[in-house]
This record gives sequence, C-alpha cells and structure tokens, in this order.
Amino acid sequence: MSYGATFPLMRAAAPDWDAYVRHDFVRGLGDGTLPQPAFLNYLVQDYLFLIQFSRAWALAVVKAGDLEEMRACSATVHTLLDHEMSLHIMTCAAAGIDVEHMTRTPEAVTNIAYTRYVMDAGVQGDFLDLLSALMPCVLGYGEIGARLAREAGDTPYRPWIDTYGGAEYQDACVKAGALLDSAIAKRLGDDPQSSPRWQALVDRFATATRLEAAFWELGR
Repeated sequence: MSYGATFPLMRAAAPDWDAYVRHDFVRGLGDGTLPQPAFLNYLVQDYLFLIQFSRAWALAVVKAGDLEEMRACSATVHTLLDHEMSLHIMTCAAAGIDVEHMTRTPEAVTNIAYTRYVMDAGVQGDFLDLLSALMPCVLGYGEIGARLAREAGDTPYRPWIDTYGGAEYQDACVKAGALLDSAIAKRLGDDPQSSPRWQALVDRFATATRLEAAFWELGR
C-alpha cells in the first residue's frame, strides 16, 4: 500500500522510524505476548491522545489553504471522533474499564509532551508544519497495521490489527498521503527537497516520530 511520494522521503530521514514501527510493544501485539494490562494502559492513554489529536486536525481545518484541504482535514476529525475512538471504548469496556474512568485518567507526561508538540506546530507554524507533525501517527499506524495484518498469527490483539490494517483505515492513510503530497506541491513546488523549508519540515516529522516511539512505553 502506497501512501504517496512525500511520506517515504520523510520516513527515510527520520532516525527513529524503525524504533517506532518495530517497537517491542508492536511485536507483542503481533505475536500475542503483550500482557493485557500493558495493552489496556496504552489504550486509555491513546484514548486521551486521540482527543487532543482530533483538536490538532481541527486546527488543520483552520490552517488549510483551500476547501479541498479543509474537507480532507474535517473528514479526518470525523474518523477519529466517531470511529477510531470507538475501538478504545469497546475494548476497555469489555475489560471493565468504562469511558468515565478513561476520561478521568490523568494524561501521562509523555502523552502531554507529544500532543502539545503537535498543537504547537500548528499554532506557531503553518499548514505544512502541522501536517509534518501529524503524519507519523496516521501513516505509521497504517504501516504497522498493514504489516501485522499480513504477518501476525493467532493473537488476542487481532481486533486492533484489523482496525489499522483494514481497508477503511488503509484508505484513510492513502488519502492522508495524498493530502500531504498535494499540500507540499502547492507550497514548495515539484522538487520539495530543494526548498529551504524542507529540512525544517523533516525535522518536525522526525521529532513526532521520536515521540511516537516513546508513546509505546506507556504500555509498560
């Protein structure tokens, strides 16, 4: 599954990409060795993360340059709020953790650091700054989900894998990659790597990737 032309360039320039997408937590999801308490701790924090992540995508609607970009970002907000978060709520409910408990749980420091970094990228920067900070989560989970869908055996975390490896989320990743390609082309031209802005955008992507890798540690 291809997520466009820009994503592979940014991914290749992010030193922590493999530490993120091949983290021990991810391996545990695939082979079923991840302890359930670790998974539930992660899910609760990720639920809180998605609340802030939805705000960041809503900010992207404001930062967008045209209606096409606004619609794409608005659709992502809808997907996060009305679909992705439901997996967290249902999985936790099955383990006896209700949504009120999830909402009352304090955000971990790692969670705060990541989500506020992304928001700051949007507040202080422009649409490209914000997209560069948003994409490691969206497309990284797509890459992880697609790989685990192919490789994972019998694991209790199959619903999680099916969510991110399934057609609906993979289609969202293709659209996110196309949004990134289009936004880059509109603002930096056909050779973005020659733009004086390119390195700063790659640095934002790399920092968000490092924060993603650290986020898995919340499952310990």
